[in-house]
Amino acid sequence: MSARAILHLDLDTFFVSCERLIDSRLEGKPILLGGVSDRGVVAACSYEARAFGVHSAMPMKLARQLCPEAIVIKGNAGTYTAKSQEVTEIIKESVPLYEKTSIDEFYVDLTGMDRFFNSFRMAGELRQRIIKETGLPISFGLSENKTVSKVATGEAKPNNAMRIDYGEEKPFLGPLSVRKIPMIGEKTYHSLCGLGIRRIHTIQEMPVELMEKVFGKNGIAMWKKANGIDPSPVIPYSERKSISTERTFDKDTTDVVKLKGMLVAMAENLAFQLRRGEKVTACVTVKIRYSDFNTYTLQARIPYSAADHVLIPKVEELFDKLYNRRLLVRLIGVRFSHLVSGSHQINLFDDTTEMIRLYQAMDRIRDKFGDRSVLRASGMQARTISRFNPFTGEPPPLLPNRRA
Repeated sequence: MSARAILHLDLDTFFVSCERLIDSRLEGKPILLGGVSDRGVVAACSYEARAFGVHSAMPMKLARQLCPEAIVIKGNAGTYTAKSQEVTEIIKESVPLYEKTSIDEFYVDLTGMDRFFNSFRMAGELRQRIIKETGLPISFGLSENKTVSKVATGEAKPNNAMRIDYGEEKPFLGPLSVRKIPMIGEKTYHSLCGLGIRRIHTIQEMPVELMEKVFGKNGIAMWKKANGIDPSPVIPYSERKSISTERTFDKDTTDVVKLKGMLVAMAENLAFQLRRGEKVTACVTVKIRYSDFNTYTLQARIPYSAADHVLIPKVEELFDKLYNRRLLVRLIGVRFSHLVSGSHQINLFDDTTEMIRLYQAMDRIRDKFGDRSVLRASGMQARTISRFNPFTGEPPPLLPNRRA
């Protein structure tokens, strides 16, 4: 059986690169993206900012102290989603099987393509097409499996490519820091360092039983990855099932008018994203985090819908049931889940032609001038809500996903 050929593609500093396409004056300058207040976090940063010790998930206040000259940008999820979709469409048209693992990261299975066309050459031509058609820098790694390809991509950056031939996985990984193994986070890294394990070759030389004894099942997984063993397949790309947004306040509040205004604006924007993505939701969730960091959520099932006049009242109803007026609020959020493809079904008794035409007109304005260009009066206070939210693990808003 011939060796597999697994390609890993990663858009370099994706959010920063998108901002530089919009404003070329940002080229070569240190950029911080994320929450603009001191309580925010860095969601992404440029290589120029990283030179000062800045990294993602760092508190924005600390990042500004490390790099005072950095340009701080709130970001626009709509822009990033659109550019990601451009790249996805190019990959979809070019390869037989791909997996999209995040907004800027892909795996492609090119196994067997060498019979007809050199895999590395094909990957290089795909990379050049993406750069030419989108203007975004992208790196890739090509090897026999996902783990080695992902590590190779990291070593190839910025804006370059690397191939690890079959049988060369262990020699390639050996000299690298154990931090390069994808599953190893900060806590595990410190545990390994405490045992004197800093380089991957040390794990390669250890018995797998010893790794299992110290780290359990994770130890076995680490040992396999360190030895370049990863049989996991490329999983065909599937559509998202939820969409959400959150807001962390600069100062904890009990201002109910402000809180409801924020929720209305959130629900209105998410409803627009549903309509633009040709989706409807059947489940609405409201989230509140109080100043003591206790977090509560409440959800309700609804008939499938993407209409403001259905979703906004439900969000307000859930908030009224959930809110505890005795405590300051630190964060609020809205989530629509159980998404399926479709469009809002007109209710013959409640919906009017004027209402439907109003939605269509507002959506056209948002498509042309931005998703915050039209807001309900009750949500005007929330005009400054970040459209790029570093506080939630959810992907950014939806765009139509045309799967074959």
